[in-house]
Amino acid sequence: MSDMRDAHLEAEPPTDRQAGRPGVDPERAVPDKIEVDDEEKPARILRGWAEWVVATAAFAVALLVLWQVFQPLAQGSQYYLVIFLAGTLPVVFLAYRSGLRWFDRRHGPGPLNWLLAVVALVVCLYPVLPMAIGSGGGGYNAFLDRQGLFDPVDIAMGTVLLVLVLEASRRTTGWVLPAVCLVFIGYGYYGGYLPQHWTIAHAGLDFGQIIDALYNSGSGFYGTPLDVAASYIVLFTLYGAVLEFSGAAQFFVDLSVAAFRRSRGAAGRTTVASGFLLGTVSGSGTATAVTVGAVTWPILRRAGYPPEQAAGVLAAAGVGAILSPPTLGVAAFIVAEYLDVSYVTVLGWAMIPTLLYYLGILLAVEIDARRLGAESVEISTTSVWRLLARFGYHFLSLIAIVVLLLIGVSAARAVVYATALAFVLAFLDARIRAEARSPRRIFQMLGSGVRSALPVVAVCTSAGVITAIATKTGLGAQLASLLVSAGKALSDNHTVVLACTVVLAAIALALLGLAVPVTASFIIGWAIIGPALLALDVSPPASAMFVFYYSVLSEVTPPTALAAVGAAAITGARAVPTMWQALKYALPAFLVPIVFVLSGPGEYLLGHGPVLGVLWTTIVAGVGVAALAAATGGWILGIGPAGLPARLLAAVAGLALLYLEPGALVVGLAALTAAVGVTLLSRRRTT
Repeated sequence: MSDMRDAHLEAEPPTDRQAGRPGVDPERAVPDKIEVDDEEKPARILRGWAEWVVATAAFAVALLVLWQVFQPLAQGSQYYLVIFLAGTLPVVFLAYRSGLRWFDRRHGPGPLNWLLAVVALVVCLYPVLPMAIGSGGGGYNAFLDRQGLFDPVDIAMGTVLLVLVLEASRRTTGWVLPAVCLVFIGYGYYGGYLPQHWTIAHAGLDFGQIIDALYNSGSGFYGTPLDVAASYIVLFTLYGAVLEFSGAAQFFVDLSVAAFRRSRGAAGRTTVASGFLLGTVSGSGTATAVTVGAVTWPILRRAGYPPEQAAGVLAAAGVGAILSPPTLGVAAFIVAEYLDVSYVTVLGWAMIPTLLYYLGILLAVEIDARRLGAESVEISTTSVWRLLARFGYHFLSLIAIVVLLLIGVSAARAVVYATALAFVLAFLDARIRAEARSPRRIFQMLGSGVRSALPVVAVCTSAGVITAIATKTGLGAQLASLLVSAGKALSDNHTVVLACTVVLAAIALALLGLAVPVTASFIIGWAIIGPALLALDVSPPASAMFVFYYSVLSEVTPPTALAAVGAAAITGARAVPTMWQALKYALPAFLVPIVFVLSGPGEYLLGHGPVLGVLWTTIVAGVGVAALAAATGGWILGIGPAGLPARLLAAVAGLALLYLEPGALVVGLAALTAAVGVTLLSRRRTT
């Protein structure tokens, strides 16, 4: 979901069905068309036999995933993951370009890609093949019995699968993640040659042990990341495909446009509200930014927003999709698996931080509307109440997910039931009713849901390389020890050590997020940062959510901010300036996660604690976010532009208020009052 690669995008005009909706103004719904040569896109437009094979395989995988929810395969979850990977990995080589001209064909995958798909199918199914290929005998049970005793054929098959997994990851996300995986493999193999006094030195693994750990263990290819992708993420992408088909995504954007159609800050508010509503069902920052941008960019342009500024708003609002319940990003499901808690518990932890994130963005766009002198835009659309009366039923499937989770239904079944409800509700729209009865349309819809999850599958399978090597070598505990030791070198005071460790961890996660997608960033971060925080008595929920939020923020940090790249493609902006704009809007979100682990009351922001404690910390943190927005935007709402002294005071106020300790609250309120006073005096002198 959030790991999809959208480096080259083409904004399509609305369909006839969308243009006919009462909430859509055809003139504003058609953005400037961005022409991109199909050769440059990572995902192919397939035709003929290739399209038929890919669509059939995707549909079969969709049926397998739905079957597993209600009738799990008797051989166990790892057996299911073997079959799931065999159905998805070959499709990647047909559906995604290699980027090599001699490998690809303009109108199809080409012979070499077909060969890779066939080889991928064979090596994926090898563990369950009934015939004996190697000396150890055939069949799944015989394969498991050879754990730690791989024969040469097993090692050869595992090696081929490793190469294909890394290639699939490269095609869908770029070179960086495969390179990181190779570094981990190199560490596993050459670790025995490191000086023994180095903390990260280990006994060393031979190549057969590495392949065994990847191919025949619960922490390799078939570990928690792929399990999450196969058990949850595909279900949510199927749900998203049904919502897109039913018109729900367009309705959420229309509703936001209608809500702010006559206000001065209509353009910015509409973008933020659209990102929030669409993000509740999307789970992908890039997809949300692009979808919202296709409708709101013309509005932002008419209001006077420059392309980079508008794209920054779109990217920051879109990234909130990975934070917005009930369909958080992939990493949130991994949090639930790692901590052995229900998904609804993770949703509860995410509620208040998500509200603070969008509060920061909303305040930032309000400041921009005044600082840039944005014009009031009159938007031709229907009323909110008319939209709700006609299409408000689209909220029912979202409500159903939350209710089902609260009454104890598993996340997998809850999303399947919600998907079925969304499909039934689609019949309420006369323009969709005929398509909903078409078996061919249902076939395409389910297949598209699986195909949109292919990048996630590739990333999660590659992430298994990282988790397996870290588990085999004990790297996570060793690096955690180094991190804590670095803090203790500065002071013996526990608070100082924790503060230093948190700052170093935040920097490490931010740098990690520059290179790899959100899911891989969280998995690596949890293996390294998580143990360090736990060793300093930070609770598991606070540690996990700290790593989760800093992993998510990689979507807006240069140079690999995918959401910013997608938004820039919509507005025609330059990519790097867009990333810096998006970073400015999301800056308060970089500081809120530190509160989880640095101060005692910080855990109240995760919903842990008494009601009054949760309430006062939320209010104080909200004021802190507002102070930081004033500092980064150079404007205090209700008063006017803030000079450098006022901005510095506002920054101090925001940081102090977010610490949430009594002494810091006094300092923060005093600094905020001083910032307001300085701004008022400056305005009076100017007048």
